[in-house]
Amino acid sequence: MSQPAPSADPRHRVVAARHRTVDAPAGRLHLVEQGTGPLVLLVHGFPETWYSWRRQLPALAAAGYRAVALDVRGYGRSSKPSAIEAYRMRALAQDNVAVVRALGEETAVIVGHDWGANIAAVSALLHPEVFSAVGLLSVPYAPPGGPRPSDVFARMGGDQEFYVSYFQEPGRAEAEIEPDVRGWLAGFYAALSGDTMPARDEPDPHFVSRGGTLRDRFPRDRRPSWLTEADLDTYAGEFERTGMTGALNRYRNMDRDWEDLADLDGAPLTQPSLFIGGTLDASTTWMADAIDAYPATLPALVSSHLLDDCGHWLQQERPEEVNKLLTDWLAVVSRPTPRR
Repeated sequence: MSQPAPSADPRHRVVAARHRTVDAPAGRLHLVEQGTGPLVLLVHGFPETWYSWRRQLPALAAAGYRAVALDVRGYGRSSKPSAIEAYRMRALAQDNVAVVRALGEETAVIVGHDWGANIAAVSALLHPEVFSAVGLLSVPYAPPGGPRPSDVFARMGGDQEFYVSYFQEPGRAEAEIEPDVRGWLAGFYAALSGDTMPARDEPDPHFVSRGGTLRDRFPRDRRPSWLTEADLDTYAGEFERTGMTGALNRYRNMDRDWEDLADLDGAPLTQPSLFIGGTLDASTTWMADAIDAYPATLPALVSSHLLDDCGHWLQQERPEEVNKLLTDWLAVVSRPTPRR
């Protein structure tokens, strides 16, 4: 029986996080690592970097874990392959396996947010011998299969265009974002944050009017409480340097993933799992049926939580709550290293 994770001892200084790169199928992956103990791999979503886990790294380290947040291929300081198909889900899962091996470990718990939740789930499906447990933030688990994604997205929104469809054409979204990366990111983060998102009677920022842009619907007069000027500078600086194509190429592989993962059609995720969502996040409301299906699709689910009045950026909007839920779950699924 696993022992509860020890609480952080204020008398004990947690070793500072360190940056490193490791070899992977992508070429090079940038990691930020903190703590010792069982490995917990943290996978970010769009449009973020390892930095989205800045509040989790020290908390997990203090609780007795080796917390590692990576820049997914195409982001930050990781390699950015030029081919669109290089961002298919099977390739990203191989990157995660390579990280575990490069760190000298055989297994890891994997936790993902947004696209990272999908990447974590598929990594666990394809490599159950490596990923012993999986935590999903914001995006519920839905097994591979069903209709072709592009067909589903094309039917959404009526005379409006769903943002995933908008992202499909190479260069189109880049032309909107890259002339003002910082302003676009500020608006996008605000559009999906619990304290700044548009009201229900305002135009939905997940859709684009014909001939318009996504940013037309972003809030312009408010900033999320979790997003400081320094945070925004950090994110903007990375995407100004790398461009947006690597990040957007993940969306451009959804039909390819649908074909690649056909052999996993309907597959449950059988490792011990965790789900955390926000009640104001469209990911949890649109995918409510997926959450309802958890008894079948996540048969080893340890706990599932919806945070009231929380939007999409869970671990940044509500870091203390998320840290507690993560460490409580990790104490069940992975024995922490006792602190001395």
